[in-house]
Amino acid sequence: MPRWQQLLMLAMVLCIAGIGAQAADGPVAKDGVFLARAFKIHSGEVMDEVKLAYKTIGDPKNPAVLILHGTAGSAQNMLGEGFGGQLFGKGQALDSERYFIILPDALGAGKSSKPSDGLKAKFPAYNYDDMVDAQYRLVTEGLGIKHLRLVLGNSMGGMHTWVWGVRYPDMMDALVPLASQPTAMASRNWMMRRLMIETIKADPDYQGGHYTTQPKLARLANVFYATGTNGGDLGWQGQAPTRAKADALVDKALAAPAPADANDFIYQWQSSADYDVSPQLGRIKARLLAINSADDERNPVASGLMVNSIKQIKRARLYLIPASTDTRGHGTTGSQAQLWAPELKKFMAGLPKP
Repeated sequence: MPRWQQLLMLAMVLCIAGIGAQAADGPVAKDGVFLARAFKIHSGEVMDEVKLAYKTIGDPKNPAVLILHGTAGSAQNMLGEGFGGQLFGKGQALDSERYFIILPDALGAGKSSKPSDGLKAKFPAYNYDDMVDAQYRLVTEGLGIKHLRLVLGNSMGGMHTWVWGVRYPDMMDALVPLASQPTAMASRNWMMRRLMIETIKADPDYQGGHYTTQPKLARLANVFYATGTNGGDLGWQGQAPTRAKADALVDKALAAPAPADANDFIYQWQSSADYDVSPQLGRIKARLLAINSADDERNPVASGLMVNSIKQIKRARLYLIPASTDTRGHGTTGSQAQLWAPELKKFMAGLPKP
């Protein structure tokens, strides 16, 4: 075969391979922005305008599914292979050819309104109720959706899912809170958050939130909290069975990008301070599947809080992912959706038809 024909065939093979690789990347997300005007927060303060960025996947005519990200994250985090790659593809639990997927950037995060947009430490102190109210306005006013098939969130997004259930109980058919519990922010979970916030504020560069250079301690505080409340006992032992390997993991974490803005970071973690849905669990009407990992450091199974909470909800079930060297503690649900996606698929299949 002439050389030019060989090159042509090679080019065709590479082209076909490229098309296959692109298709394997999953469905394409579309970006959008909604402006919520005269937005009233829990303190009574009214913000003239709140910008809410979001992504959508699929046809708006299909049943709507709201997906909520974790603290210091964004909608983009939910599109990675470990999460969206296990859920949104053809034949998967939340097949984007069957559902309209909505992924907001929470108030204070991503491309939504946040302190670093200009107000810095003068930005109003929002809480989880405010964040959920902003999501509600995006869904109803911005997208014109009157009912959701499902609200699903991870970590902070899981707590937001609980808030959705009690704040807007008629808005959805199903709730799936991940890596969360409905009880008050307390114990080690809050103690570690408080220490992280205080560490950043103690940095001389912080200057009461009106800094000109990002406080250096934000990086250390972030890595310390993430290491102490993620990873799982068996997971860390498997990854770092020697001091040398443990040091290598610390060095890698410290070399990673620091939080982009210290005020944004503090506000995001501080917003959980008054979270407590437990007194209102009786308001939940939707079917609920709570999914936690058995080695979740922030929501420890041994406390019994989650088991007792589930008993208070009429149509609710708890699925615990067994701890192993493959799980990552609190980080399991957000990075390894393959471990719980089959449970979600069965749950969705069992819902009454809309």
